Amino acid sequence: MTKIGIIIGSTRPGRNGEAVAHWVHEIASARTDAEFELVDLLDYKLPVLDEAYPATLGNYSQSHTKAWAEKIDSLDGFVIVTPEYNRSVPGALKNAIDFIYAEWNNKAVGFVSYGSVGGSRAVEHLRGIAGELQLADVRGQVALSLFTDFENFSTFKPADIHRDTLGTTLDQVIAWSKALAPLRAS
Repeated sequence: MTKIGIIIGSTRPGRNGEAVAHWVHEIASARTDAEFELVDLLDYKLPVLDEAYPATLGNYSQSHTKAWAEKIDSLDGFVIVTPEYNRSVPGALKNAIDFIYAEWNNKAVGFVSYGSVGGSRAVEHLRGIAGELQLADVRGQVALSLFTDFENFSTFKPADIHRDTLGTTLDQVIAWSKALAPLRAS
């Protein structure tokens, strides 16, 4: 069965991403067309990139890199839950993405973002990064506002419309993950 990782893209204390990712996982887990797993960057303890060789060579020397690569390699697609920091991607997420290369290739990715403008600027940067990694980014995206989908900017209370948008995003990630399976097999 197709395996989709829901990546929590923030490591910040008090982060909103954990609640958002659990919401995504709860809705996704009711589906029968794929398996879903939470992948928390905090669990991998990735320091600032400390590999001597470019990730494109796949010559990983650090145990934390190997563990991260093994997890990403085991998945067929992703939903990245990301905040927007300073009009871009959180440093911890970008760092985690940059650690590896081939493990991302020929897979699909969708985005659930949050911020003052729904995290849209972070996702725009992630779409460019996805292209370089040979990740197929889907059009569907959930953009959550800190002003309307969080009480006091911290308690997650999404509007009902986001459930439908998440359904569309998941449909696309699963379809593309399945379509790309022959490329991953070769």
